[in-house]
Amino acid sequence: MHHLLRQLLSALWPVLLLAWTGQAQACGRLTLANMNWSSAELLAQVDRLILQAGYGCQVDLVPGDTVPTLTSMVAKGQPDVAPEAWINGVREPIEKAVAAGRLHLAGTALKDGGVEGWWIPKFIADAHPEIRSIADALKRRDLFPAPENRQQGAVHSCPSGWQCQIVMANLFKAHGAAGKGFTLVDPGTAAALDGTVARAHQRQQGWLGYYWSPTALLGQYPMVRLAEGAPHDAAEWQRCTSVAGCADPRPNAWPRAAVHTLVTDRFRQAGGPAYAYLTRRSWDSATLNAMLAWMRTQQATGEQGARRFLQTRPEVWQPWVDPAVAARVRAAL
Repeated sequence: MHHLLRQLLSALWPVLLLAWTGQAQACGRLTLANMNWSSAELLAQVDRLILQAGYGCQVDLVPGDTVPTLTSMVAKGQPDVAPEAWINGVREPIEKAVAAGRLHLAGTALKDGGVEGWWIPKFIADAHPEIRSIADALKRRDLFPAPENRQQGAVHSCPSGWQCQIVMANLFKAHGAAGKGFTLVDPGTAAALDGTVARAHQRQQGWLGYYWSPTALLGQYPMVRLAEGAPHDAAEWQRCTSVAGCADPRPNAWPRAAVHTLVTDRFRQAGGPAYAYLTRRSWDSATLNAMLAWMRTQQATGEQGARRFLQTRPEVWQPWVDPAVAARVRAAL
């Protein structure tokens, strides 16, 4: 019996090997950008694990950052894939490369896009359902006391040197916040800004100011983004909202950041089913924030976060792949 089983396996092994290597050759070797922020590192590791185990790709992770990585893809066709490309800052050259067929927007990495704005803690929003906009919040300086003078309200701005610090100063002026008893607080650093949010939640005190999503902090401390009271006006943004010291700013909404998966034409042609996976792979900020919060509390690496995600959130990632691919990924974990 065992002899017959060995004969059967010996006969089948070349067929199985051919099927596997054929799949690997269809994908081949690729370079994958491992960007230097948590959400991009997590997504790069998720892609690496799925592409290797599910599609037989040989994946080389290469360090990157938004401008140098995307510029290199435009100019040199390397790396092959940028899993989480925030393209607003390099939109024009990318659009030209896409129009020329050198690069492809495989899919939307983040379904709801990157979001910036004025936020308040969810426990404040729940207790005060009348506060839904910036104008609403500015009527209640008593709920958002300044750290140095509790008779004043505080609007927490961006860390020094960030472009959004200019935007916050202009919007603070546009909404007439100073005349409503508020002061604009410069946190100095990103860590200090995070510290103000954490303290507000620990003390169950009000907090009003700038933040963005997806981030680990919003996974740990639920926050609600306030309506700006105006749609995004791109011309006004260029004229004044983003210009330091603008004399006459008006209320304006932040543009939603487009976050795509960018792929070279070489890999689009060579990747086969692996490229099709990248066109389907997309998640939302709530999922990402929860994973980033877990990574933060566990001090986990991107790879550990990716394994945790694949083990605990099959309802999110299995629709991205065929059942046979999902089975190979589960087996590899």
